[in-house]
Amino acid sequence: NGKTTTTRLIAHIVKNNGHRVGFTTSDGVYVQNTMMLKGDTTGPVSAEFILKDPTVDFAVLETARGGILRAGLGFGFCDIGVVTNIQEDHLGLADIHTLDDLTRVKGVVVDAIKKDGWAVLNADNEYCVRMGKNAHCKVAYFSMHENNPIIKSHCKKGGIACIYENGFITIQKGDWKIRVQRTTLIPVTFGGTVPFMIENVLAATLATYLYDFKTDDIKISLETFIPSAAQTPGRMNIFNFKDFRFMIDFAHNPAGFRGIKAFLDHIDSPLKIGIIAGTGDRRDEDIRELGKLSAEMFDYIIIRQEKHLRGRTAENIVGLLIEGINSVDKNKTYEIVPNEIDAIKHSMSLARPGTFIVALSDVIDNAIETVQNYQEQERNGTFNM
Repeated sequence: NGKTTTTRLIAHIVKNNGHRVGFTTSDGVYVQNTMMLKGDTTGPVSAEFILKDPTVDFAVLETARGGILRAGLGFGFCDIGVVTNIQEDHLGLADIHTLDDLTRVKGVVVDAIKKDGWAVLNADNEYCVRMGKNAHCKVAYFSMHENNPIIKSHCKKGGIACIYENGFITIQKGDWKIRVQRTTLIPVTFGGTVPFMIENVLAATLATYLYDFKTDDIKISLETFIPSAAQTPGRMNIFNFKDFRFMIDFAHNPAGFRGIKAFLDHIDSPLKIGIIAGTGDRRDEDIRELGKLSAEMFDYIIIRQEKHLRGRTAENIVGLLIEGINSVDKNKTYEIVPNEIDAIKHSMSLARPGTFIVALSDVIDNAIETVQNYQEQERNGTFNM
């Protein structure tokens, strides 16, 4: 989780420091600000597209499990490899059944780092720590906790880390610390209220610091990276309407849902409506968990299931989501609206002043375009639910 935002944030810092950057993400391939290819472009073919471009002098490549398993990385060596975390997602696919299996797959990234390069790893994730112990390159850690024992031991030996400390993003090297910026002044953290976004900032800050970018330059870039449908499509995009707010996020696994729940805990709203869907190639227990978490964070749930069946029927996925909802609250109000655009429109018709609607969408483009169209209608006075 967090790969795309971390990739985009690193690319933003690099671009602001005078490089012509090419980067690959789960929504497209970009050179500077221009999308060159659209789609889930996190495999070796996308990496090759960037690496073959003679105008690009700095590549930031999001690298996903599926591409590694199908055809490897698409490059032999890298200067820096970042692993944000290892979470329970995609298990049961392509003979990857456990987190140990998944760690071996993701470990390919660390194995490809030059001997004098850096692995940037999450000290709060035991599987990332395991990668660090087996790495054949230099290792630096990031953590949400300055007293994390891995961080303390690492820095005691003169190692470099990036920590969340007293509300600041802080670089630590041995006993020496330099505060880069307060999280409340970094827009992508939403005033410091979203822990998983703070983790992404820690990873990007550390990676770029290790590449010898100055902390002052990193600070300015962190301040100018604005979460939006343009800058971070599908990552906590919030749209303001007269009587309600609407957020779109690509969360599609339990860890992602937990991150959204942590954010919603800070939102004061009389009615929180969630639009959810499952993904067919996940385990039964993973789909049930999405329903369970939805029941914990939403007052009203709309289930939509038209895409990503991947071998299941929509009825089967919806049934598992409902099982999860009922395991938390048998009286929780939910309904089924199969089509995403219909679900979005219906959620808005239910809104009353102060409502906060969240679409946890696997069809980001459609959702963003639909909501933006409704925003435009409201501005023109033609918005009528």
